[in-house]
Amino acid sequence: MLTNDHKTRNYSSVLVSQYGAKGTSERAKFDEEAYSFYTSQILLDARKNARLSQEELARRIGADKSYISRIEKGTVVPSVATFYRIINALGLSVNISPAL
Repeated sequence: MLTNDHKTRNYSSVLVSQYGAKGTSERAKFDEEAYSFYTSQILLDARKNARLSQEELARRIGADKSYISRIEKGTVVPSVATFYRIINALGLSVNISPAL
C-alpha cells in the first residue's frame, strides 16, 4: 500500500517516472484520461451548483440521463458541440484566452 510520506516533489518528474515523458503513448493516454476526469468533475459540479438533476440536464440537451451519468463518471467524453450544449443548459459560458 502506498502512503503519503509528505515530501515535496517535482510533479513533472513524478509524471515522467510513472507515465513516461511528454510525447510518449503512455503519457498521452494518461493526459487524455486526466483531461476526461477533470472535464467530468467540472460538469458534475456545475450541474449540482445549478441544482439540476441528471435527468433534467439530459432533457435540456436532448440526451438520455445515462449519457449524462457516463459523462460525469468520465467514461464518455462529450463532443465539443455536446459540451457547449451542456454549458448553455447550465446557464454558463466558456471563455477562451491565451495561455500564459
